[in-house]
Amino acid sequence: MKELLDLYLAFMKIGAVNFGGGYAMLPLLERDLAQKKGWVTTDELMDYFAIGQCTPGIIALNVSTFIGSKRKGTLGGIVASLGFLSIPILIILVIAAFLTNFADLAIVKNAFAGIRVCVCVLILQAVLKLWKKAIVDRTTLILYLVIFLMMICSGFLPFSVPAAVLVIAAGVFGIFFGKGGARA
Repeated sequence: MKELLDLYLAFMKIGAVNFGGGYAMLPLLERDLAQKKGWVTTDELMDYFAIGQCTPGIIALNVSTFIGSKRKGTLGGIVASLGFLSIPILIILVIAAFLTNFADLAIVKNAFAGIRVCVCVLILQAVLKLWKKAIVDRTTLILYLVIFLMMICSGFLPFSVPAAVLVIAAGVFGIFFGKGGARA
C-alpha cells in the first residue's frame, strides 16, 4: 500500500508542475524517478516516451501509466495515472471557472507568456537529451535527417506522411539494422 501511495504522490507532484506536455516533463521524470528514486533507468524512460508518442492519448499520462505498471502492475498503472491527473484536473476546473473573467487582464496574459517561454526551454532540454540517446552513430543520424526532411516536406507536398507511419518505419529500420543503441 505504501508503494502505491508513493506512486500516487510522485506523479501528483509531477502532474502539478507539468506545463507544456510530455516532453517538458521529461527532465522532471528523469530527475525524480530515474535519478532520485531509481524506479526507471534513463533508457527505459526514453523507451516509454517513444511508446507514449506512438500510442493514443497524452504522452505524459502514458509514461505515468507505463512506470506505475512497471512498479506495481495494473493497479500501479492506474494509481500513477490518477496521481498524474488529479492536480491538473483541479487546476483546469478552476481556470475554466474563472478564466473568462480574467483572460483579458495584462497580468494573466503576461503570466501565460512567461509560462510559454519556460515550456519552450523545458522542451528544448528534453529534445537535447533525446538527441544524445537517439543519435548514436552515422546511420541513426541519416535516419533522423530522412525522417526530419519527410516531416518538413509533408507541409509542401500534396500529400503528407502520417507521423505514425514514420514511427513504424523507423522501428522496422531499427529491427533490421539493429541501430539506436540496442541494449543486451
